[in-house]
Amino acid sequence: MDKKEVKTKMAPAAIGPYSQAVRAGNLIFVSGQIPVDPSSGEVTGGGIGKQTRRVLENLKAILEEEGVGLEDVVKTTVYLADLSGFKEMNEVYAEFFVPPYPARATVGVSALPKGAGIEIDATAVTGE
Repeated sequence: MDKKEVKTKMAPAAIGPYSQAVRAGNLIFVSGQIPVDPSSGEVTGGGIGKQTRRVLENLKAILEEEGVGLEDVVKTTVYLADLSGFKEMNEVYAEFFVPPYPARATVGVSALPKGAGIEIDATAVTGE
């Protein structure tokens, strides 16, 4: 099976030994994205709503590098440092995805890189 790294300057660079995403056949596996603004390299301030928006914009930019979009996402995992932000995260999340929504798991975690409040990873399917 062929696999290739997916990389764009429109999303934050990996901060460790991993790829922004990997394409394997017709699947694209996007690494967990935290709310880092790619132009500044800083975590987006504000509440969980603003952080969720930044994360989803990063995911979208990575997918667009491969010619697909959020409508092609079939599975996400949301990691929240504080589950009390679930409702606000969910409201922003619903702005980015349309039915049929991707399958999703939401997990409460004790901490995330760079003090972020949220991280989301995704799997998308291409038409090829």
